Amino acid sequence: MTVYDYDRRRTGVLLVDPLNDFLADEGKLWPRIAEVAREVDLRAHLSELVSTAREVDVPVFYVPHHRWTPGLYESFSHPNPSQRSVDKHQLFAQDAFGGDWYPPLRPEPSDTVVVQHWAQSGFANTDLEMRLRQRGVDHVIVIGLLANTCIETTAKYAMELGFHVSLVTDATAAYSSELMRAAHELNGPTYAHVITDTKSAVAALKT
Repeated sequence: MTVYDYDRRRTGVLLVDPLNDFLADEGKLWPRIAEVAREVDLRAHLSELVSTAREVDVPVFYVPHHRWTPGLYESFSHPNPSQRSVDKHQLFAQDAFGGDWYPPLRPEPSDTVVVQHWAQSGFANTDLEMRLRQRGVDHVIVIGLLANTCIETTAKYAMELGFHVSLVTDATAAYSSELMRAAHELNGPTYAHVITDTKSAVAALKT
């Protein structure tokens, strides 16, 4: 795994979609990611990276999916397949268990919660870029869910905007090992500056 010397004054952790529907045992999507998540020890690694970032004063930016409400997508001319699934299964419902933060990863006062994203990019139609620029952050460590959708799209968008991008292979998950391989071994090397694991990322942040 790549080891990178992070300048903590210019680095931020982007925590994407740490919601109950993904991460809680009772979440609607947990059964779909559970095998991969357990294999990589996802929940422990997310907690370790977030706590390390706070410990060394690296800002954590929460990048949440838009919470579902009845009729949310009825006016959309072109809802994408993921949005149709969200609507059908009422995923990440507002003011409900599934749309709440996974308790071990709730934001703290020192964290930044950005505007909810509508599809797969944490940057499109949100204030994420502005919040990063205002903090002087130009290196982003992207973690959370899912590896081949929101993580990949957010990380690619960051690269296009000129950010240095790190992926952490065991701080994300997908619906299958094949999708994880596609995200990290096939697609990741085409845009990410660093592809690493939690152990190496934590060591680098603490250096």
